Amino acid sequence: MIRLGTMTSVCPDWSVEQIIDGMHRHGFEGLEPRVGWGHTSGFELDMPIADRDAARAKFEAAGLAICCVATGAKFATEDPAALDQSIAEADAAIDLAADLGAGLIRTFGGARGKGEIFWLVNRTAEAYQRVMDHAAERGVVVMMETHDEWCVSAQVRAVVEKVNHPHMGVLWDLMHPQRHMERPEETMRTIGELTQHLHAHDGRYDNENGRITTVALGHGDLDHATPLKLLHDAGFDGFFSVEVIHKPGSDHDADATLKAYSDGFRKIAEGF
Repeated sequence: MIRLGTMTSVCPDWSVEQIIDGMHRHGFEGLEPRVGWGHTSGFELDMPIADRDAARAKFEAAGLAICCVATGAKFATEDPAALDQSIAEADAAIDLAADLGAGLIRTFGGARGKGEIFWLVNRTAEAYQRVMDHAAERGVVVMMETHDEWCVSAQVRAVVEKVNHPHMGVLWDLMHPQRHMERPEETMRTIGELTQHLHAHDGRYDNENGRITTVALGHGDLDHATPLKLLHDAGFDGFFSVEVIHKPGSDHDADATLKAYSDGFRKIAEGF
């Protein structure tokens, strides 16, 4: 069963208690903290153990899950110092996820430099292998997202297959492969069985500036119904996590965003 989740980037100014209330209000079941962005809820890599335990207890008492920890770690970088920093970030996120009961962390490939994709895949896989022992020790799956310079699902699959570890998986961001002209059926065949988690943000192509603008689910140009139906039929048991990014202190309506995506998701799910 596909469950509805949200990232703290939707509601960056909400406390843990406000997030729980909002999730209940709109039928969300999982929270994905985005670390490193200073959100009011306090989920950060240096979060004290007592605060981790308290937050986990509050979510469990509310019948909700902390489903994933989202990092900014990038594993394809050519810069050894930057890679070391990403490795450290991922290792810390693995510990945070384990303490919160999340079981998953999100990472990126990121900028990969020039050269044949064969070598770029090998180098990126070698970087991921550096965190696999720690992930296994803590019972956490490290996911590479279909994002940035790694939107093409075949290239993400190549990295995961090269790592060849049960604690390595894929986060399928439903927008980005489609932006690269992949049909959802193609992406499903390529990474469906490796997918552990989903990111959701509908978008509309803007003819004036050549960009894509985030809009409410079902109001954009992207196909969410097809991949969700394919994953549902395949028995996917994970979260469809809303990734709409609001900056802390900015003028935004987190409650309206949660409602819009909840309504859109349930309308799609009626067709399952």
